[in-house]
Amino acid sequence: MQSEVKFAGFGGQGILLMGKILAHAAMQEGHEVVWIPSYGPEMRGGTAYCTVVVSDRPIGSPIIKNPRHLVAMNRPSLGKFADTVKAGGVIFINSSLIPDRSGRDDVDELGVPVIEIAGKLGSVKAANIVALSAFVARANIVGMDALREAVKHEFAHKPKFIPMNMAAVDEGEKAAAHVAETA
Repeated sequence: MQSEVKFAGFGGQGILLMGKILAHAAMQEGHEVVWIPSYGPEMRGGTAYCTVVVSDRPIGSPIIKNPRHLVAMNRPSLGKFADTVKAGGVIFINSSLIPDRSGRDDVDELGVPVIEIAGKLGSVKAANIVALSAFVARANIVGMDALREAVKHEFAHKPKFIPMNMAAVDEGEKAAAHVAETA
């Protein structure tokens, strides 16, 4: 089976890092993976997005018009990409910045206030890890153990950030479970 994920938001939100970590986790599990980053000329504040394709067989094309899933970290990204998501997919919404919903009833929508959750952990910079974890917990593209290992690997060169990012993974997973219980 093949799953495609579009991560989208502002530059500086860790969009490309989310995709890179998911791709690493999928490779650890033995999947075929493609990670295609894209960003505008501005590093912070401009549009940033990436696509990750995860499959159990060789990937025919890395170019995806209609992803199975979307992780929208800002309102313009939700507006631009929500209609492209395949029916039955997951649309993750950063409800800290996006008061809207996708307007779709044929997808599994997950809204999580990732900035507030990351702030309680000590740094809003961990919001992307909270979002990634909540999305992975809902979409089940990779296992949570593989995600944790990929996060540890990504921050291995900065070990002081590992405990906070592991806490962000845990809180994202809890948030996804809490939203599922209250839905």
